Amino acid sequence: MTLHADVRVQRGDFDLSLEVYVEPGEVVALLGPNGAGKSTTLRAIAGLLPVGAGRIALDDQVWDEPPRVFRTADQRPIGVVFQDYLLFNHLTCLENVAFGLRARGVDKHAARAEAMRWLEAVGLASYARTRPRLLSGGQAQRVALARALATDPELLLLDEPLAALDAGTTIHVRAELAQHLRRFPGRTLLVTHDPLDAMVLADRLVIVENGRIVQQGRPTDISRRPRTDYVAQLVGLNLYRGTASGTTVSLANGGTITLAEPASGPVHVAFPPTAVSLYVDPPSGSPRNTWPATVTGIEQHAHTVRVRLTATPTGPDTLLADITPAAVADLRLTPGQPLHATLKATEIHTYPS
Repeated sequence: MTLHADVRVQRGDFDLSLEVYVEPGEVVALLGPNGAGKSTTLRAIAGLLPVGAGRIALDDQVWDEPPRVFRTADQRPIGVVFQDYLLFNHLTCLENVAFGLRARGVDKHAARAEAMRWLEAVGLASYARTRPRLLSGGQAQRVALARALATDPELLLLDEPLAALDAGTTIHVRAELAQHLRRFPGRTLLVTHDPLDAMVLADRLVIVENGRIVQQGRPTDISRRPRTDYVAQLVGLNLYRGTASGTTVSLANGGTITLAEPASGPVHVAFPPTAVSLYVDPPSGSPRNTWPATVTGIEQHAHTVRVRLTATPTGPDTLLADITPAAVADLRLTPGQPLHATLKATEIHTYPS
């Protein structure tokens, strides 16, 4: 059975209108900036917020279709893991996991037996009698996941499930969560603003901006062919729009980029910041893409330094370059400094816009 959600919600000046479908065994990530409409979509699918128009259904089981049908959250076969987990602090871990089963009328002993099975599955059987306040963030996340899965849901909804964890814990818990999701036969909808969570956990990405879907597809396709500035920032690429004629692309801002292979018509031009090199003096050898550039920002990124530049009027209006800390020292980089930027044409990727 396929989940098909045509979600339309009007809240003040914000207009949300998008369609999402999730197949059995599939993990779909709703990815977008704050205020894009991700959590509103999840709340509507969960039955916590009625849609103003549209239709939410699991095959022929209609959950919400105004004005005739609206199933409340407890009438939908779903499991939800919230950002702050929402565990009951007055209950033990075992009782937390058994809670959904008991709410559905399962016998106390059967519910506890099933809850223990799920605690064993997430590696927390020894914490069955522990209260949530004594758990680490990663342990609490696993209890919340066990509670959501214990009711055998058709749909698992994850709302920023790793956001409350510290950086060191996130890596381990993300890997564990990926294993559990691969074994889950139902449908999973993940809401996140973290591109790494989406890339690691999801089979398909749905990118949402301002209440609309701007791009969707497999993570590898999205990362290679971003279509908006937001998506390009997520995957760490320089992205421009222009018109190609042979090996020259005329950019929207008036600059040009030279390609290694000819193209034609409206195109997106993408390349990694590592393809850009910076020099104090004009480089020798006449590289095909060389522009005077001005430093506008310097940021530390893990083991590299990301430099923001402008290269107008002959090149891109904004440009990202990744260089080593040693190169920063050699160039003596400061905001406002004039430099020369070169771009390797062989690392430029173009595709129809």
